[in-house]
Amino acid sequence: MKKILITGASGFIGSFIVEEALRRGFETWAAVRSTSSRKYLQDKRINFIELDLSSEEKLREQLKGHSFDYVVHAAGVTKALKRETFFKVNTEGTKNLVRAIRALNMPLERFVYMSSLSIFGAIREQQPYKEIEPTDTPQPNTAYGKSKLAAEEFLASLNKPAFPYIILRPTGVYGPREKDYYVMMKSIKSHSDFAVGFKRQDITFVYVRDVVQAVFEALDKGVIGHTYFLSDGNVYQSRTFSDLVHEELGRPWWIRITAPCWLLRIITFLGDVVGHITGKMIVLNNDKYNILKQRNWRCDISLAEKELGYKPEWDLLRGVHEAVAWYKANGWL
Repeated sequence: MKKILITGASGFIGSFIVEEALRRGFETWAAVRSTSSRKYLQDKRINFIELDLSSEEKLREQLKGHSFDYVVHAAGVTKALKRETFFKVNTEGTKNLVRAIRALNMPLERFVYMSSLSIFGAIREQQPYKEIEPTDTPQPNTAYGKSKLAAEEFLASLNKPAFPYIILRPTGVYGPREKDYYVMMKSIKSHSDFAVGFKRQDITFVYVRDVVQAVFEALDKGVIGHTYFLSDGNVYQSRTFSDLVHEELGRPWWIRITAPCWLLRIITFLGDVVGHITGKMIVLNNDKYNILKQRNWRCDISLAEKELGYKPEWDLLRGVHEAVAWYKANGWL
C-alpha cells in the first residue's frame, strides 16, 4: 500500500485530496496543526501527524521514523494581515519541509507542490487576450503570488532527479467548503453583486474535484520538474459566475454595482489601514485590489492534458450547481 502525506489537510483543497487518497486505497496521513479543525477529516482511516512548518529542526523530529511514497504540499495562506506572513508560511514553510525530507533521506517518488496562476500577475493584457504560457516570465503583483513564486524558484534550484517535485498552478479554485467565492454567493443572496472595472475581463475557474484529479494524475504520470496550469478549459466573462449563482439561488432581486478601479483602490487602501489597526483581515485589501483589477486570467492547460491526461469534468455551470447545492444543504446559504 502506497503511503501519502498531505499538508494543509484540514483546508479547502487539502481535505478533498485526503478523501480521494482514501478512496484510492492509499495509507493516508493528514498533516495538521494542533489548532486545525478536523471537521472534514472524520474518516477513521486517516492517520494524523502534527507538523510545524516554521522550523526545519522540528520537522525533522516530527517526521523522524516516517517514510512516504508521495507528498502533496497543499499547506499555505492565501490572505494575511502582514506581507511577511505570506513568505514565512508559503515560502519558508515549503523550504523547511523539503529540507527536512531531504535530510531524512526519504525515498519519495513524487512531491506535488500546489502553487497558483497568481505567480504570473497581470500579463498578456493587451486585447485580444492570449493564454498565459509556462514559458512566460512571472510578474506577480501580490504578496501571495510573490511568496508562491519564491517557493517555486526554490524547488527549481534543486537537483530534479534527486528531489522529484512537480508543480501545479490552478486558476481560481471553487467548490464546497471554499470561503472566498462563498462571500460572493452570500452577497448575491443578500441582493447585491459587485464588480470592478469597465474593461473586458476574461476569467478562468477550476472546480476543486478537477484539481484533485490533477494531483493524483501528477503523482502517477507527472514529469519531474514540470509545471502544469489547471483550469476547466473554458474562458468566462466577469459576470458569468454571478449570473450562474443568481440562477441557482432562484433569481432573487439584486442590484449590480460596477465600481471604477480608482474607487476600488481607495476602498482597499482604507481596508488595509483598518485591518492593521483592528488586527482583523478585511476582505478588500491591497492584494485583493490587484487581483480584482487584473483583466486576463487565461492559461494554457495543454501540457497537463498531454502529460497528465488531465480532462476537467466540471465546467462552471455544473460546478456552480453542485457548489451552491452543498452550501444550501450545509446551512451556509
